[in-house]
This record gives sequence, structure tokens and C-alpha cells, in this order.
Amino acid sequence: MNIEQLITQLTVEEKISLLAGASFWTTQANERLSIPSVTLTDGPHGVRLSTGTNPGEMLMQTKPATAFPIEAAMAATWNEALIEEMGAVMAEECQHYGVSILLGPGMNGKRSPLGGRNFEYFSEDPYLTGRMGVAFVKGVQGGGVGASIKHFVANEQETNRMVVSAEVDERTLRELYMLPFEMVVREANPWTVMCAYNQVNGTHMGNHHSYLNGVLKQEWGFDGLVMSDWGAVVDKVASLQSGLDLEMPGPSARTEEALEAYRQQQITDEQLNDHVRRMLRTVEKIVTHKREVPAIDVERHHAVARRVAEEAIVLLKNEDALLPLSPHAKVAVLGAFAKEPRFQGGGSSHMNPALLDSPYEEIAKFADAVYSAGYDQTGSAELLEEACMLAAGQDAVIVFAGTTEAIESEGYDRADLHIPASHLKLIEAVAHVNPNVIVVVNSGSATAIGAYAAKVKGIVQAWLPGQAGGSAIANVLFGSVTPSGKLSETFPLRLEHNPSYLSFPGNVRQVHYTEGIFTGYRHYDTRKLDVLYPFGHGLSYTTFEYANLRLSSDGLTNGEVLRIAVDITNTGKYAGQEVVQVYVRDVQAEVARPDKELKGFAKVALLPGETRTVEVQLDERAFAYYAERLGRFAVEAGAFDILVGASSRDIRLSATIQFASEEEVREPLTLSHALRAWLRDERYAGQVGQVMQYLRMDEKNPMYAIFLGMPIRTIIGFLSSFGYSQEVVGQIEAMFGQSALSSPELRG
Repeated sequence: MNIEQLITQLTVEEKISLLAGASFWTTQANERLSIPSVTLTDGPHGVRLSTGTNPGEMLMQTKPATAFPIEAAMAATWNEALIEEMGAVMAEECQHYGVSILLGPGMNGKRSPLGGRNFEYFSEDPYLTGRMGVAFVKGVQGGGVGASIKHFVANEQETNRMVVSAEVDERTLRELYMLPFEMVVREANPWTVMCAYNQVNGTHMGNHHSYLNGVLKQEWGFDGLVMSDWGAVVDKVASLQSGLDLEMPGPSARTEEALEAYRQQQITDEQLNDHVRRMLRTVEKIVTHKREVPAIDVERHHAVARRVAEEAIVLLKNEDALLPLSPHAKVAVLGAFAKEPRFQGGGSSHMNPALLDSPYEEIAKFADAVYSAGYDQTGSAELLEEACMLAAGQDAVIVFAGTTEAIESEGYDRADLHIPASHLKLIEAVAHVNPNVIVVVNSGSATAIGAYAAKVKGIVQAWLPGQAGGSAIANVLFGSVTPSGKLSETFPLRLEHNPSYLSFPGNVRQVHYTEGIFTGYRHYDTRKLDVLYPFGHGLSYTTFEYANLRLSSDGLTNGEVLRIAVDITNTGKYAGQEVVQVYVRDVQAEVARPDKELKGFAKVALLPGETRTVEVQLDERAFAYYAERLGRFAVEAGAFDILVGASSRDIRLSATIQFASEEEVREPLTLSHALRAWLRDERYAGQVGQVMQYLRMDEKNPMYAIFLGMPIRTIIGFLSSFGYSQEVVGQIEAMFGQSALSSPELRG
């Protein structure tokens, strides 16, 4: 495809027509110039190719495809290679169905556990989100199908998502909400990026010039296609001016509007051609990588889905080593989810699974199992009584509970962290008749596990585990697989402890991200708040010892890489996998920074007694924050702690390095800063000390404590009243590097 030649051959009308969809799921073709139409479809948990035409049918009538675990579960694997393999399977199924672009993965954050779509996003941590996103996109695009990372940017809620303005400071945007997108753009080169519905700081993302043209295309060098979320374009002309390439869905009713804007020179040839060029480059990639996949290997793909689900399962509690259960144990399997599995989220990711495991049937392959639903939507007393009768006398009771689709889905946010009352009643009732209760939690994010945690011996966070979740859960419960999942988000003790509690979800006009960079464990760990289960937490059937932490250097400067090595030994009796997590703490910084931030991790498999060395590398960016004064990430010189552990609250080893930054990141002090700030800042302390000595102002002087809190400009203003000559005052002004009378702070 000769793209530049095609651009010269296309008429203005044809160019504009290419920049909007032809239908709900396809782009415009141009038969005259042999430009094909492209099919897009929802992800991100598999290929959700709709066969319906009306809104209800579009969601519920879809081609059968492998339904993988939700993104929150994918992140809980902490296994990049596995997620890349999963992406390749998705690409194979896309190729089979003629799908060219898969709309995923979701890359948004989790500022509140109430976010209705949290299940569709990876993690509360931007680095973990970015790493999972890179792996996902590499897997999909390695299979010749384009990925569409979404929803750029600050789309962290469902309430008023199409109209609300997310009010976010630039540093928070860059460090938390843009970072995952930046990582994927720079490392995986996604074919497309989908802009969000919402506004950011008063401007709809579909026509946000600063972030689409400025940050995404120019600063990060993104050369792919920017498309709208479905119906997100509120101003067609502004969107074309601001960097949006493709409006979806189609057909667009505003083509004439765009054409008239071109005639009025509101849209330039340069702008129009850039949009068309990006569209054609994407089409060229699709045509080049298209391949025939005559049939889907359903069983092989199901096996991959099972492995993802197995590694995603997080063992939260295992009192008295109740798990793994012995084969042939007598168990009561309770809860409707055991036979009607809650395996996926609601909304645009809703899939028609190619296969679907029944948790009860899979458990019955290992054990002497009996079943009762235990609950229904009415809270049936008869079902509860039946469940208690079955539970009594069993070796163990396995209760399936969690959120329903009415609680957790795209389109609305959750009201609280509770599971249905009927689920909680079942857990409490059977705990009275059998001491060995294990709860399998099916949910897309944190729930109020604390309501029953003390009453049961085992808790397994199984997430919404996809079509193979049933066999994955059984394999973990009975020890065929040792659990290795780690939480991708903090489970708080109380919803009220969440930093966004007072501002989420705002009103129809605005939602203020008042917590700034302090979300998730960054908030809980910095404030030393107790949590139910910390970020990165997950138990195993075996134990691991961390030893012999080595750093390649105890000092770094700009452009250098720190290599970290640590020995991990499996000290238990089961083979297992451990996720080694590396956090960085800025010991002292001018700006507020979290207690610690995840900057690296590695997952290692070990046989009993085996030791392996795990290596993680940290580049300069791992130590940087977004310096708004400089308009970029930069490292402030000083000491940094390197923390290695099994969760954000389970740090096993640590060391400290010094970073000798070659640039000054800190804000320069001004005459508005207090004397205390000048004395504490090594850039000025010597100079200020001379002035204080000249003024005979030391700790013995009664005025000293008062002066400490005064701005320098005020102190200088007092000097004449203290009898100092104008010559001396001028000398002191000069020592501070500027004249108080000319300081901008003193004008007016």
C-alpha cells in the first residue's frame, strides 16, 4: 500500500469519510482505491464479536470465544509472559473471526474500590498496570491483530462518565493515570488508542489538544490511530483539530459539518492528511498481518485460560493449614455460584464462552461432594436450612459467594463493598455447624471480607475467573496447583478509609481527585493505616526465604541502571511460585512522595529446597517524580531505600543508595519563603548563616524563633527599623540574590 500516493488520490470528501465508522463495528471502505473496511470488537477478556443488531442483542448475542479471567485477575498473576501468551490466543481467535482490532486492554486506574468497571482494569498501581498492558498488547499484536488501549485518560468511574470533568493536577495525571498508557505506547507500540468519554480539567478528551496532539502524539511519539470511545465525540470539528483520528461508531451524521469546516479553513490539509495517514497505516498493518485461521483450538485455548485463572487465585487465609484439601475428602459445596459460575463482568466485555467449567463438577472430580444452592435472590430460608444440614459433619465446607452482576458492572458504580446479605447469611450459618469453612470469593475487586473473615478458616479470592475458573479453583483447593496470585489492589478494612471517599464520584459537572498521587497502598502505607489485606499480598502452600540482597552500586547518577539481585529459597514441602516485589522509597524529598512505590517485580518457580537468584533492574525513571516546574520527570538528588518483599507490607530485605542527580529539580527559594526553609536548604544555608551571624541572630536571641517563620522579604523590611543602614540592607539583599524591592511578590 503506497500511503502517500493514496492520500494524493483521495478527494477531501473521501478523506473525511474515512475518519468515521461505517457501522457500529466497522470502518469505512473505499472501493475506488481498494481501501478495505476494518472490523473492531470489544475485549478485553476475549473476543466479544456481536451478532446482534439492536442494543440488547449486541451485548448478549456474540460468537463463542475463550472467556479469560478479568483484567484484575490477570494482574494478580504478576506473570507477564503468561499474559502475553494469553494475548496471542486472543489474536488467533480474532483472526479466525476476521476481527482486525481488539478493543483492549483497559488501562485506567482504581482511585476507589467502588468503580463499577474496576474488574476491567488491571491494578491500583500504575507500574503493575503498565507492565500487564505491555504484555497484553505484545501478545495480541504479535498475532497480527491491533490492540486499542483504553480509555485515555482519567476515566476512573461510571457515574456521569460521559459528561463529568475529572479535575486532576498535572503531576497526578502523569504519575498515576497517564503512566500506564505511556509505558505501553513506548514499549509495545499499540496500533490504536481509544480516548475516554469524560472531560479532563474542563475539556472533553475527544477534543483535548494538549493530551492527544501534545502528550500522546508529540511527546510520546505515538504514530498510531486515536479513536473515540463509542459516542464520545461531542464536537466533530474540535476533535479533528485536536488529534482524534477516527470517530466511532458510524455512520457519522457530521461529515458535512467537517467538510464545511475544511472549506472555511478551520481544518487544514496538514491536519486532514495526518488523520488519513494514521488511518491508512493502521489498515496497512491489518492487511499485512492478516492470516487464515480456519478453526479455533478450543481445548488448547481453554487450557491457557485455566493457567491464567490458576495463577490469579489469591489465597488470603489458611488457618490451621486447612488447604489444600485431601483428595476424596467429604465436602459440602454451597452457593449458587458453584453451579452457575460468576465468571465474567457485565457490560461491553460480556462474552459467550466457548466452554464453561462448573466449579461443583470440577470439585467432585477430587472429592466426595454434595451440593446446595444455599441462597437465591429472595433469601430463601429453606435453602439456608438445607445447606446447613449438608454442611454438618463434612470434612470441609466450600462456600461460593461474591458480587452479582447487579452489584458490579459497566454503567454504574458500586454502592458499597458488601456482598449480598443472603451470601453472608450462608457463610455465617454454616460456620456455626462446621468449623472448617472455606469461602471462594467471586468478585471483580475488593469486597467486605472482614464481615466474615474471623468466622472461617479459609478464604480464596478467585475473582471473576473466566470460563476455566471452575477447574482452576478445584486444582488450587486440592493442591494440584499451589496458589501464587498476589493482590493487584488493596483490600481496605473500611470503605471510609479510602482516600477518595469524600470526593468519589463527584457530581454531574466535576469530580475532584483531591487525594492526588496518594491512592491505594500509596495512601494506606504512607498514613500507616491498617488494611484487611495489603497490596501484593497472597499466601502459598509453601514458604519462601529471601536472602543475600545485592546491588550493582550504592550510588547512581542520571542515565545509569541499578541491578538488584536476591536469592529466593523454597523452604516448604510444595513446589510453588513467588512474586518478588521491589519498592523504592525516596528518603527525603522536596515534594510529597508516597512511603514506597512499586518499581519492579519478578515471578519465580521453585521446587522444595530449591534456591534461585532473582534479578530486577531499575532505571532512572524508577527514582523520578513529575516535576511540574520542569514539565517532565526528573530525579531529586538524595538517598533512596530499595525495599524487597512479598507485599507492600511484607518487606524482607532493604538497602540504601545515593542518587547524585546532575540537575536541580527543586524549586528555587524566593523572598516569600521563610527563614527556616533557607536555613534547611543546603543550597543557601551557608549564605544565610553568614547573614544571621552578621545580624547576631542565633538561638539565644529572643527574636530568633519568631524570625524562623518569617518570609525573608519581611525580615529585610524590618532591618531599617532595627537601625541597619540602607547600605547594609542592600548588601543583605544582594546576598539573597535578588532585590526585595524588585521581587514580584512585593509589587502592588
